[in-house]
Amino acid sequence: MRYYISDCHFFHGELNDKMDCRGFGSTEEMNAYMLKKWNAKVRPNDEVVILGDLSWGKPDETKALLNRLNGRLYLIIGNHDRFHENNAYRTDRFVWMKHYEELKDNKRKIILSHYPIMCYNGQYYRNEKGEEKTYMLYGHVHDTMDQRLIERFQDITRNTRRTDRNGKEVHIPCNMINCFCMYSDYTPLTLDEWIICDRERRKASGG
Repeated sequence: MRYYISDCHFFHGELNDKMDCRGFGSTEEMNAYMLKKWNAKVRPNDEVVILGDLSWGKPDETKALLNRLNGRLYLIIGNHDRFHENNAYRTDRFVWMKHYEELKDNKRKIILSHYPIMCYNGQYYRNEKGEEKTYMLYGHVHDTMDQRLIERFQDITRNTRRTDRNGKEVHIPCNMINCFCMYSDYTPLTLDEWIICDRERRKASGG
């Protein structure tokens, strides 16, 4: 099974009362809760693609954390990740660390980036049934005004029609999903679970 999650920010205690306002009583409480949610879902042989900003901890703290997280880990490097530029953080827990990647997930194309990409590779791809088949998974913006602007952009794009190569008028696909950990209660989710989570969250907020 493959899961995705972004912006956990382990050891970043300021997020409890600033920006995210996560509300935990301490950094230790936040870390323990996120670790519990992660390992309750992820088995040792599952894959977890982390879409950036996993840990704000020191090298020894981060290495200890990585050894406690279940799964085979893949890191899309975020602006707060130090793993790729500081040898003190080097670890064999990551299968790979990249700034960008494209994968297949149950016959769907997945674009992976810490930063949202508004016009992403394969955006217009559809399967033989005419169903959209490319998803852009990102993080970075948490639950901020930037995310609201992205949602407005998605709505505009999805409500815009174009003529495809067969002369048929169709809506423009825009499948961008913010895999922000707070949206899933700090639990890594499969692509299908993120699609449902994103849809239900936006519906609940009137989007």
